Amino acid sequence: MMWLTLLYGCAGGAALLYVLYRWVIPSVVQYHAGLALIWHDTIVEGLLNALTQTTRPQRLLAAVQKNATRGDPRSVVKAIDQFCRQKEWAMNVGDEKGCILDSVVTEVNPATVLELGTYCAYSTVRIASLLPPHAKLITLEFNPHNAAIARQVIAWAGLGDKIQLVEGASGDWIPKMKEKFAIETFDLVFLDHWKDRYLPDTKLMEECGLLRKGSILLADNVICPGTPDYLEYIRNSPRYKSQYFRSHLEYTKVEDGLEKSVFLG
Repeated sequence: MMWLTLLYGCAGGAALLYVLYRWVIPSVVQYHAGLALIWHDTIVEGLLNALTQTTRPQRLLAAVQKNATRGDPRSVVKAIDQFCRQKEWAMNVGDEKGCILDSVVTEVNPATVLELGTYCAYSTVRIASLLPPHAKLITLEFNPHNAAIARQVIAWAGLGDKIQLVEGASGDWIPKMKEKFAIETFDLVFLDHWKDRYLPDTKLMEECGLLRKGSILLADNVICPGTPDYLEYIRNSPRYKSQYFRSHLEYTKVEDGLEKSVFLG
C-alpha cells in the first residue's frame, strides 16, 4: 500500500510539473518581458539541451527537415513558426513582426541587402524569398554553430543562390564589404544581432559609405530586449527619418517592435 501511495504521489507530481511546464508558466510569462526571456531563453533551452543532448538550433533544423517542403521557402518559414509556437520558443523575428519585415522588403524591392544576425536563417529566408532576380543578400553570423545550421535551412529552402552567409563579427566585416563583395551601398539593412552593436555598427556603416540617400535600416527588438542608445541616436539624428512599428516579442504578448529608418544622406 505504501508503494502504491508513493507511486501515485510521484505520478501526480510529475503530471503537475508537466502542466506547469507546458501550459501554466508559458501562459504567465507571455505578458512579462524579463520572465519570458529568462524562461524561454535560459531555463527551457538549458533543460532541453541537457535532456536531448542537442541544441535549440539543431532541434529547429530537425523540425524544418521533417515538416517543410524542400525548395519551398514559405513552408520553411511556416515550419519554424509552428515549432516556435507549439514546441519551443526561439529568437527569430517571428510571424507577427515577420509580416512587417515582409512589407518593408516588398516596398523597398532592394537589389542589395545586409542582414546583421542570421541565427537559424528564419528572417534570411523571409527576405530572400521576396527579393527580385539578381538581388544580393549578405547575412552575417558571429556564432559558427548557428551559421552551420543556417546554411542547412537556407539550402532546404532552395535559396542558396540568393544568399551569401558570412561568419564573423559585424565590426570586422562591415569595413570589408566594398572590397570583398563589390558592394557600393545597401538598399536595406536588417539589424537583428547583438543589441549593443546596433549603434556602433550603424555609425560604422555611415563611416564606410555603405548607406546612400534612401537606404533603409530596419531594426528588430528595439523595445524588448531593447536598444535605447540606438533609438536615441536614430530618432534624433537629422540624417534619418524614423518610424516605429509596434508589435510583440516573437511568439509572446510582450510589447516589442521594429524601427524603420530612412537614411537622408
